Amino acid sequence: MTDRRLWSYKEIAAHIGVQTDTVRSYRKHGVMPAPDLTEGGKPYWFADTIRSWVASRPGNRPRRGLRT
Repeated sequence: MTDRRLWSYKEIAAHIGVQTDTVRSYRKHGVMPAPDLTEGGKPYWFADTIRSWVASRPGNRPRRGLRT
């Protein structure tokens, strides 16, 4: 099953836990995928596009339990 909901900078930022401006910076520097749709000059990505990108980002490994 695919998730074809469209996400803006705001939804992406909430999903990865950063500020909206950080996501804009990622796009500006070519760190994230090209938008799936641009409407009214605003970029949008499918939720699945972003989830795939997040899963492939360097340093995005499952975290182990904290050691004390």
